[in-house]
Amino acid sequence: MMSLVTAGKVLWVMLVTSWYLLRRPFDRRARRAKLTVDRRPGADTVRLAISFTGFGIIPVVYVLTGQPRFASYEANPVLLTLGIFSGIAALVLFRLTHKALGKMWSVSLQLKQDHKLITTGIYKRVRHPMYTAFWLMALTQALLLPNYIAGLAGLAGFGFLFFSRIGPEEAMMEEAFGEEYHLYRARTWRVLPYVY
Repeated sequence: MMSLVTAGKVLWVMLVTSWYLLRRPFDRRARRAKLTVDRRPGADTVRLAISFTGFGIIPVVYVLTGQPRFASYEANPVLLTLGIFSGIAALVLFRLTHKALGKMWSVSLQLKQDHKLITTGIYKRVRHPMYTAFWLMALTQALLLPNYIAGLAGLAGFGFLFFSRIGPEEAMMEEAFGEEYHLYRARTWRVLPYVY
C-alpha cells in the first residue's frame, strides 16, 4: 500500500504535469505573437526565477530525494485531501483564465500587438484570477508535500513574485488602457472577491 508521503508526491507530480499541459498550447501561441511592450528582461526574469525555484526546483528535489529530511513531518490524510481539492480548484481556475485570455496571455509583463483588456468571464470580478490559481497551487504544494521547506517553498517563491510584480503590472495596464483600466480596477478585486 502506498504511504501518504508517496501519495502526496505522486499527486503533486500529476497536478504539476497537468498544469504544464494546460499552459503549453497557450505558451506556444504566445511566443509567435508580436509584442508592443516587453518588460520581461531584468527584474521580471529574476522574479520568475525565484518563483520557479519555489514551485519547481525545491519540490522536485524533495520528491526525488526526500531532502531536506530534517524539515519533514508526518503526513496527514486530512491535509492530503484538502490538497487534492485545492489542486483541482487551481487547475480549473488556471484553465478558465487561459481560455478567457486566449492570445492576450503572456507569462511575463508583456502586451501584444492589438492587445485588448479582458474584463468578462472569469475576469468580470477579479483582475488577476491567474494569480489566484497560482496561490491555490502553492497552497496545494504545502498541503501535499509534508516538508516545511519543500511544501512552503511555493508560497514563498510565488509570494515574492506576486508582491513584487502586481504593482508594476497594474501600472503597465493603466498606462496601456488608461481610463478603461482605471474603471475596471475600481469595480473589481485583485485576486479574491470581497477580501483583496
